[in-house]
Order: sequence, then structure tokens, then C-alpha cells
Amino acid sequence: MEKRLIKKDALTGIIGKIAADTTVYAPVKVEDNVLFKVLEKGDEPLVTFANSKNAPKNFFFPRTEVMLRYTRTAKGMEFSGGEKEAGEAVLFGVRPCDARSFVLLDMLFDQEKYKDPYFIDKRQKTTIVSLACAHPPYATCFCTSVDGQPVSSAGADILLVDLGDQYLAEFITAKGEKLLKYYGDVKADADADAKKEAIAAQAEKEIKVQIPAKAIKPILDVNFEHPFWNTIYQKCLACGTCTFLCPTCHCFDISDEMKYGDGRRLRNWDSCMFPMFTKETSGHNPRTSQKERWRQRAMHKFKYYVDNFNAIACVGCGRCVMYCPVNIDIRKIVEDISKL
Repeated sequence: MEKRLIKKDALTGIIGKIAADTTVYAPVKVEDNVLFKVLEKGDEPLVTFANSKNAPKNFFFPRTEVMLRYTRTAKGMEFSGGEKEAGEAVLFGVRPCDARSFVLLDMLFDQEKYKDPYFIDKRQKTTIVSLACAHPPYATCFCTSVDGQPVSSAGADILLVDLGDQYLAEFITAKGEKLLKYYGDVKADADADAKKEAIAAQAEKEIKVQIPAKAIKPILDVNFEHPFWNTIYQKCLACGTCTFLCPTCHCFDISDEMKYGDGRRLRNWDSCMFPMFTKETSGHNPRTSQKERWRQRAMHKFKYYVDNFNAIACVGCGRCVMYCPVNIDIRKIVEDISKL
């Protein structure tokens, strides 16, 4: 694995050079939020920030995506592709929790038997540059409880670690190595590796919240009808904030829109927290209240995904905790489940 050292004040210039040659998405200050967007002239990419409000999963799994287009003609229906194929791109500044979410989504969208060509095309053509958390940014971070680490390369093609006066750049994959030419020729030494290990150990200690996320699967296996499920849902507004901000939630709906003779088939984000999500054409809804919907969310994250892929469908980013308007805390729910 190639490793380079770059000066702190050189990183923005490196991003600019890459952006001159290919499309770069990076965290940018938009009003009061940090959001990922395509870098345009005048944009200042952030290299020091806590985390973005929106998870960057939408670059591979967009909120709305055209799957195909069709036209009614005198000879019948004519079909064509949806969105144009993705071009080469660089996704810069992804925190390790979000980079790891791509690995979890790969398990679903890129299986041996079932493959999603829309997701896979964008994943294959995008290089992920991850920015390690030398100091975990929020009290709500709990990545270490779900097999993550603040200084982790999982899901990244390049990992940048802040060593204080410079960055250590690790080129993990062949895609990452294609960007070597932008990062100079100062190779990292053993001292840089030692600093990285010390920073990683300290960052892990700074995550104060530890929850038994890996221990509750056997409990969930046998407690589908437990009275506990009546205790967590009453104040839920069914707003979907937790699912739309989550890096790993992937529920979607498919609909057709047609105007005159032209139509298109769309894939849109959906949420298991919405009453309409499981409503059938007959009018029957197997999840009649927010109790069943919240049970589904917990089961999906900590049981069903483990059953199917041997991985928890949560990366511990804490967005659902920070932005829930009624302060429902998934960490407390996991703790309570562990005591059933």
C-alpha cells in the first residue's frame, strides 16, 4: 500500500487540482449546514468539519432516480434508459462511519445473485477519499459499538489521517492509487505510522458511549411479541427523519409518471416509519401502528441484516439521535433491549 505525507495547507489545492480533471463531490458549508455537493467555481471544500448533515449514500442511491423512460407511439410503447450513465467522480471528505456504510450497502445492492446496476455503476466509477476522525466530533458518535473505528479505512479508496502538522494519505485500492500523482512524492515513514496508531487509539478512547449492539440479536430472535415494543413508539411522529438521514437505510418505492405520451419509471426513497409504506392495494396494512413500524426498524438494523449478511445495519454516526425532533435515542433502545 502506497503512503504519502502532505502538508496541511496543501490539501485544498490538491482537491482543486483533482476537481479540474474530474467531478469532485465534497463537504461544503450551505447556510448553517455542511452538505456534500459537486464542487463548482468559488466553492470552498471543508477539510475541518464534524460531519455532514446528509449521509453521502445519495451519490450511489439517489433520493429520486429515473430507472427507464417510455413513449407511447402508434406502433406501441418504446422504451429507453433512465439517467445517463455515471461518469468518473471523486467523493472527498467522507467520514469513516459513512465510508463503512458503503460496504454495508454493497452487501445488499451487489450480491452474487441480486445486483442493482444503477447502484453498482456509480460505485465502480467513484473514488472514495475518507477523512479519519482524529477526534470523534459528537457525543452521539458510537461507531465502536457497531464494528466501526474513528480511524478506519473500511469502504475507502484513500484514507487521510490528520497527524497535526500534515496528513498521512494511505492509498488502499487501485482506484485510490490512480490519484497518487496529485499527492506529491513525500513517502510516509515508520514515524508517521506510529503517530497514526497513537491517534487511532486515542480517538477510540474519546468515544464515551458504548452500547451492546452486537449482543441483542439473540434477544430479538425470541421477543417479537414482547410488551417492550409498546414502550418506545408513542412519541414518534412518523416523520422519517431517522431513515432519510441514515447512511444505511435503503427502503424505496417505484412509481410511474406519465404526461401525454411520455412516461418515466422512478425509484424514490421511502421509509418503514411511514404508515403508507406497507399498505397493500387491497387496503390491508400489516403494520397498523407506529409500534409495528418501530419494531421493524429495530429488527431490521440489529436482527434481519445480521441474519442475511452477518452485519449490523448501523454505523453509529448518531444522526438519528441528533436530529430526531422528539429525542428518540436508538442507543437507549438497544440498552433497554439488552435487559429484556
